[in-house]
Amino acid sequence: MPSNSNNLNNSNNSTNSNSSSNSNSSSNSDMAVPEARDAMKQFKEEVASELGVNLKDGYNGDLTSREAGSIGGEMVKKMIMRQEEQMRR
Repeated sequence: MPSNSNNLNNSNNSTNSNSSSNSNSSSNSDMAVPEARDAMKQFKEEVASELGVNLKDGYNGDLTSREAGSIGGEMVKKMIMRQEEQMRR
């Protein structure tokens, strides 16, 4: 019986350590190409404008999930389309 409780403790510890490392890796300040930060910000603003979503400088926590998701989804869609175009050449 004690081996089961040890397994539970070990799984909890690994979950906790993974969640802290995941939060660090998904931070907005950690980009694979830091020089792309300004370009991605401009891209996000352009997409939001096209969708009619008003972004403010800084915190935009008042956006609905639908608004925020539509911006991110449209950005991904456009990036995939651009990559497919490049691959066709």
